[in-house]
Amino acid sequence: MCLVALDPYTHESAWILETAGRILEHYSPADIRVGWLATTDEDGCRQFLGPWAERFLTFPDPEREAVTALGVERLPALVHIRSDGHLNVVDGWEPTAWRAVAEQLSANLAWTRPMIPRPGDPTPYAGTDVKGD
Repeated sequence: MCLVALDPYTHESAWILETAGRILEHYSPADIRVGWLATTDEDGCRQFLGPWAERFLTFPDPEREAVTALGVERLPALVHIRSDGHLNVVDGWEPTAWRAVAEQLSANLAWTRPMIPRPGDPTPYAGTDVKGD
């Protein structure tokens, strides 16, 4: 499974929405489940994600239990959960690190790699603390 974890109450997660959607869209036909993990309730997911909420699996996490259990420290985050339980988590928007996860994912799936970053994507940023501090 490949998830993008977001906090819909921050600018940092809003900045990456289109880029993350493009990456998830790239992998949606592959042999992997892709989706959103948003630190809000179902209504908040629909409001923040808009049509993206209908395109991919969407998991509300209003108490931040899932992001905490996955070891996410900063949002947005890219989370790859392998079938053997191994986690690969990239906190914040660090294009080089997201690209490394995508390269590994593509190799495992025998799938093409998305361009990360591509022109128009945000510049790197650390994101916000998952604890809301």
